[in-house]
This record gives sequence, structure tokens and C-alpha cells, in this order.
Amino acid sequence: MMQAESTVKSTSPTAHVESVNPSVMAVARRQRIQDAVFQRSTQLFSLLVLLALVGIIVSLFVNALPTFTKFGAHFLWYVEWDIINGEFGAAIAIVGTLFSAGIALLLAVPLAFGIALFLTETCPVWLRRPLGTAIELLAAVPSIIYGMFGLFVFAPVFASYFQMPLQSVFAGMPIVGWLFGGAPNGLGILAAGIILAFMILPFIAAVMRDVFEITPAILRESAYGLGCTTWEVVRKVVLPYTQKGVIGGIMLGLGRALGETMAVTFVIGNANRMPSSLFSPGTSIASVLANEFGEAEGLHFNTLFALGFLLFCITFLVLAMAKLLIIRTERAKGT
Repeated sequence: MMQAESTVKSTSPTAHVESVNPSVMAVARRQRIQDAVFQRSTQLFSLLVLLALVGIIVSLFVNALPTFTKFGAHFLWYVEWDIINGEFGAAIAIVGTLFSAGIALLLAVPLAFGIALFLTETCPVWLRRPLGTAIELLAAVPSIIYGMFGLFVFAPVFASYFQMPLQSVFAGMPIVGWLFGGAPNGLGILAAGIILAFMILPFIAAVMRDVFEITPAILRESAYGLGCTTWEVVRKVVLPYTQKGVIGGIMLGLGRALGETMAVTFVIGNANRMPSSLFSPGTSIASVLANEFGEAEGLHFNTLFALGFLLFCITFLVLAMAKLLIIRTERAKGT
């Protein structure tokens, strides 16, 4: 009887825990402490990013408050920009920013889609890596280099071989003639949009290529097995599967286009007047900040902070609309 009781005691969980090596328990305790420290550290880093974002927003708004107090909502659509008399409006800069970024997207997205499609579907295997690397290298070129290229190389060629022929063809035509008016000097809203398209193209193309490559091979092979063409596979299989990544890549490019400074400053013309055609000079929020921030004081200084705050709001609205688009698409698919 006593032998049976001793056997039960030796096999009980308490006896097993007591028999564990103390060094093993120390290692387990140290690992738990390390995990807790790592978790709190990563949480702290995330909160620091959030605090930095809140700090940026608050600092922009506080410095812009005198401008918003004086002009109110009228500041958004007021076109006057008179530094001497203290009359400021953001309409010209907002229109220039949206137009140049919109032109860049219209040009870059189809090109990026074609590049990503070629690299993932039809490109020879030996050419994929060097061609993809060459495209990604465009993202490493500094923006001021794009600006110098646009001003000294692209603008003269653009004026001689694009602006002047178009003006000779469309000048005086009803409905569309006004789009091609202005001095053919190679600078303006359209030139800025084209340079921006060059800048955001590698970002969008790289993201699209990466998300196209994560499509399961079994889905592609099944579609090809059913007799689908390459375009049908892309349209009915790849794009529905990767739509979040595609939209994310486009929004990444749009964010770069909205906030680009130096390249746009070189080629947009920097004229504080509402653009009347694709060739007319204009300005953007980023170019106004780059040109005038160093000499600003008083209300002019506060107005530049107000423009920065508006640029932040525009970017936030664009990202919010992209997120809503993704949510609505997912609901329509029933997922």
C-alpha cells in the first residue's frame, strides 16, 4: 500500500514540476521577460510614430491658425496672392497640385501596368531581373536631378517637337483649342505632370509587379487550362486577386506626386495665376513652399503653413477615398 502511494506521488504533476531543472526554469523566465520587453518596445515605437504624426498636424495647424482666422473658408477658393498687401488665397496652388498630379497618374498608371504585366506574364526569364532592376533604379534618382533634366533637356525638346506642332494643329479650334494655348517654352502644368509621371512610374510598376507575382500559380494554370488568353487571365484572375496591392501602389505614386517639390519647381513655371491651358505656367503647394518659405514673415509665414496643412489634408483625403474604394470592392465581392 505504501509503495503504491509513493508511486502516485512520484507521477503527480507537482512532483514533475519540482523535478524540473532550475536552470530550465530560469531560461523560461528570462525568455518571458525578453518577450515582454520586446512587445513593449515595439509598442513604444508604434506610439512614437503616431505621436510624431499628431505633432506635425498640431504644429501645422497652430502656425496656420492666423491665416484661417483672417480668411476663413474663403482662403480655399481665393485666387489672390499679394505678399505686399497681405492678401492670400490657396486656390491657384491647390489647382496646380491636383492638375499636375492627375496628369502624372493618367500617364504613369497605364505604363506601370504594362511594365508589370510584361515582367510577370510575357517577359523572358533571363530578362526579368535586369529589366526589373533597371526600372527600380529610376526610383533612386534624386528629385532635383529630375528637375534639372526637365528644365535643361526635356523642356527645349518638349517645346520644339510637341508644343509647337500641337499649337499649329489645334490653335483656333473650337472646344479643344484653348487646351493648347500659351507660350511654347516647354514649361507649364503639362510638363510638370510628365516629369512627375517619370518619377512615380518606378514606384507603381514595382508594387504592381510584386503583387502580380504573389498570385497563386494554380489559379493562373487553371485559367489557362480553361482556354483563357493572357489578357483574360490578368483581367479575371490576377487583377481581382491583387486589387488591394494595385490600388496601394497607385496611391503610393499619387502621394509622391502630390508632395513632390524640387522637380515640380523647376518645370511648372511658378506663376501665381490660374492655369488657362495645359501649356500655361502655374504653381503647386510644394513649389510655393520651396520658393517662398526662406523669405516669409508675418502673415505670409502663417499662410505657407496653411498651405502645408492643406496639402496634408488633401493627401489624407486621397488615402481615405482609396481605403473606402477597397472596402466597397470587397463588399461587392461578398468577402
